[in-house]
This record gives sequence, structure tokens and C-alpha cells, in this order.
Amino acid sequence: MKELKRKTNLTLIAILSMILLVVLVFLNVHSYNREKEDIRRSLNILDSRMGPVEPGKESVPDSFGNNPDPAGIPEKPAMEGAPEQEIYGTEPHRMENMMILDHELYTVDIQDGAIAGIYSLGETSEDFDVNKAADRIIAKEKNNALSVGNLYFGGYSYQYHYMDSIVILNNGDITKKLWELFFESAILFIIFELIIILASVRITRWITKPAEEAFARQKEFIADASHELKTPLAVIMASADEMQAKADDKKYLENIRYESDRMNRLIAGLLNLSRLEDAEAVSLHKEEDLSRILEKNCMAFDGVAFEQGVMICTDIEENLVYKCNKEEIEQMVTTILDNAVRHSFKDTQVRVKAGRNNRKNAVSIQVINTGTPIPDEDREKIFERFYRGDKARSRDENHYGLGLAIARRIARNHNGDIRAYSENGDTIFDIELR
Repeated sequence: MKELKRKTNLTLIAILSMILLVVLVFLNVHSYNREKEDIRRSLNILDSRMGPVEPGKESVPDSFGNNPDPAGIPEKPAMEGAPEQEIYGTEPHRMENMMILDHELYTVDIQDGAIAGIYSLGETSEDFDVNKAADRIIAKEKNNALSVGNLYFGGYSYQYHYMDSIVILNNGDITKKLWELFFESAILFIIFELIIILASVRITRWITKPAEEAFARQKEFIADASHELKTPLAVIMASADEMQAKADDKKYLENIRYESDRMNRLIAGLLNLSRLEDAEAVSLHKEEDLSRILEKNCMAFDGVAFEQGVMICTDIEENLVYKCNKEEIEQMVTTILDNAVRHSFKDTQVRVKAGRNNRKNAVSIQVINTGTPIPDEDREKIFERFYRGDKARSRDENHYGLGLAIARRIARNHNGDIRAYSENGDTIFDIELR
């Protein structure tokens, strides 16, 4: 249930965050493209509506209120705070039909490959060097060109008529506006992300509540049924022992005793699994020497392995101090070792490796045996309760498919996990404890 809640919560957060991110990215991209198109339109409008003044024609006031002299070149106005660059005033070309543009624009006349005049169409800024920009454009372009610069990193945009004129637009104000929108979007993303996380927690509780109630009822049923079965089972086992001591034919009594033992182990396994799956039942952990725990359990299995014609070899790093529940770790290691020994070919080795994985900040334990490989489709199924690959053999050996389910639950209760796979003839149980 804890895993279901975690995955549901992460899924909701991922979906809602993706929607929010798409909306904010669309907003920024749309604004960028709109500004880019506006720049192109402004350059094209200025380029199409401006034409040279015909000689001898009277001057006409332009749209900025300037009244050029008949010669076409006005006196150089004094511009307070303007940069130290040769800007000769407003454009001397005809502008009677020019609309007012909300950008910092300049026109540059070119004669014999050099700048003949620079004219400002509106406000100027001190941090923009139009002379340098014009020189770069003349040196770079060999044909007519319309170029819009990167709007996020300043610069300028321009329309260039080869060796004739340039219209230059300073992108500075647009860059500032786009970055303001970007930072506002980032702040909105953080705020809404916090709201999404809080909302996802509440939605997850609402979604998983029916499943949680059903799961709780299932655990309660298993625990209650197991406890109820323990009492009559104890009576049956005690009566069988008493009758076995007195009866001449012990065949049926031995069967009663055998099946009672099997049922007792099954009940104990169910109760243990139910306890481990209850998050509140996880014991307080304390620091233990994991190296000693592993060595001790390997030594305890030497006799069982010898009877199976198998040898246990260890490669365990010393002083592996780990905060854990000692009894649960011993139960997990015993289960994995028992499984490895039982499924090993005769005259082979079971190798136990353990060490600290600094890259993952975890303790890594591997139990490797040479035996029948685990099919790919069974890699996860073997950790399900009551799953048995070889059902007939498992029944003969009094195994019910609970051992590996309990082992994985213990690992997960210690912020770790177990995975199993086969390669090159070996079957590997890989345990990571964080």
C-alpha cells in the first residue's frame, strides 16, 4: 500500500507538472515569436515607407514632428545623454506616411562601402553602439539581408540593402521584457509546483482510500484467521504427539504431525509477512555489524550446503556498519542462502559478496549460485507471495512461496530492494540496503 501511494503521488505530480511546464513554455515561446515577428514587421514597414527625397522638393513634416530643410538634411540636434557616436538627427528621407514605431531604430546611409550618415528614429540609448553594429553588418553581409538577432541575449536586428543603406533595431528593451517574462514564469512554476505537490498528496489519499481499506481488511482477516487457527492446530499437534507415544500403528499419526507442521509454518509465514507489510510495525533500527551477521549466517549454512554437495564461499568487506533490525536482516539472508543452496547444481559454489557501494551510498550484497536459470518472465514473480516455479517440488520440500516475498519486504523496510536475474549460467540475487 505504501508503494501504491508513492507511485500514485509521483504520477499525479509528473502529469500536473508536465501540463504546467507545457503551458509556461508555450507562453514564453509565443511571446518570443510574437516579438520576433513584430521586429520583422517594423523593419519591413520602415524599409518600404522610406524613400529618398527628390531634389528641389519641399520638405514635409515627418511623423515624429520634425520638419527637415529643403536640402533634406536637418541641423544636427543636441541629444542630451546620447552616446558618443555620429548620429545626424532624424531620417532625411520622406516619412509623411510613417507610423510611429515602439522600438529604438536607426537608418544608416552607405557610400563607397563606408558609413555616410546615421539617423535616429526616436529615442537612443547610451549602451548601444550603432556605429560598431553598422560596421559589423557591412563587413559580414555580401548581399541584401534581413536578420533578427537572438532576442534573449540582446544585440540588434537589421535590414540591409547591399552598399546602400541599413535599418538597425536595438533589441535591448525586448530582451529585458522577455527575461522578465522568463523569471516570472519560473517563479510561477515554483509556486504552482508547491501547490501541485500539496494537492497531489490529498488526491492520492482520496484515490487510494478504498484500496487501503480493502488492504487493511485483508491483513486483518489474515491475522485473525492465523491466530484462530493456531489454537486448534496446537491442540491437534499435542494430541498427535500423545497418541503417537501410545499407538502401535503410527502411520496416520505421522501424517497428522507432518501436515500440522506444514500448517504451522504457513501460519507463521503469513503472520510475519502481515507484520512486515504494516509500516507502523517496523522496529526501531540500530547500528549493527553487517559483516558479522553475514559471516555467521554463511557458517550456519555450511552443513546444509555440504549435504547438497555445495560449497559456500564468502567475499565480505570488514566493518560494514549498518543501521538495521538484526533479526529481520538475518531472516532475509537466511532465506536467500537457503534458496541459493537448494537451487544449485551439485559440486558448485554459492558465492556471497558484500561491500559498500559509495556511488549509490548503499550496502550491496550479492548471493550467486550456479543452477537452473530464472526465466526472464519470472524475475519479478518469484517475489510474489505463494508463487512457486516448481509447484510439485516446492510442496515436497514444505515451501509455500512466502520466503522471497518476506525477504523483499524486509529489504524495502530498510530503504532497499532485491532483484534477481540469471546470466552466464549463474543466478544472482542482488540486495541493496540504503
